Amino acid sequence: MKRIIIKNVWKKFEIGAKKRQNALERFIALFSGKESRKQMWALKDISFNAEAGEIIGIIGENGSGKSTLLRVIAGIYNTDKGIVKTNGKISSLINLEAGMDPRLNARDNIYLCCSIMGLKNREIKEKFEEIISFAELQEFVNTKLYQFSLGMISRLAFSIMIHSAMHKKPEILLLDEIFTVGDEHYKNKCMEKIEEIMKSGATIIMVSHNLSRIKKHCKRIIWLNKGRIIMDGREGVLDKYLKTSG
Repeated sequence: MKRIIIKNVWKKFEIGAKKRQNALERFIALFSGKESRKQMWALKDISFNAEAGEIIGIIGENGSGKSTLLRVIAGIYNTDKGIVKTNGKISSLINLEAGMDPRLNARDNIYLCCSIMGLKNREIKEKFEEIISFAELQEFVNTKLYQFSLGMISRLAFSIMIHSAMHKKPEILLLDEIFTVGDEHYKNKCMEKIEEIMKSGATIIMVSHNLSRIKKHCKRIIWLNKGRIIMDGREGVLDKYLKTSG
């Protein structure tokens, strides 16, 4: 069963436009021809399918379109051209700290973010101890986030997102650079949770610069460069990428 169908997808962003101070300046600039907006195509004619249970790694240099592709699949971005179809419940670990409020303490942020992820109050209460314990922040439940270190915030954000995702039992999981969370001990804990979802048969699309993780977990790798697919395959992709980037 095809969980994800991507066909001839293009996505552009407008960059380099000068910020105008008011509506009159924007109007004058537009009709005088001085309003210059450059178009940057982040994705160019992307096509691939992902079967149920496939674990696919997306690799490429910064700015190659990896995160944009995940956001298109997740429905965060619309496409300018092409077709995106998904079959199944989607959970995405993209921009982990989105929705967190530094003015609130850890407890309130857990309830806030889990509710955004679709959990009911009763379900959050059942998951609460597991979330705070996994983040290793039991002593900081009532501490406001602005007093946390970046590492503490990242651990809490990941714990909220992964436990919310696992509760939803996703058939499609999108992961964007999750292997930057915490120290090596915590990264291994995170990967153990991801592996639980892998064993469930979910289709997983994983973006990462951690090529050893990609090699270990992904049977198929897609290499992006400047918005285009350079290679898509089960063997040889990583070796050719390393030779080119090295």
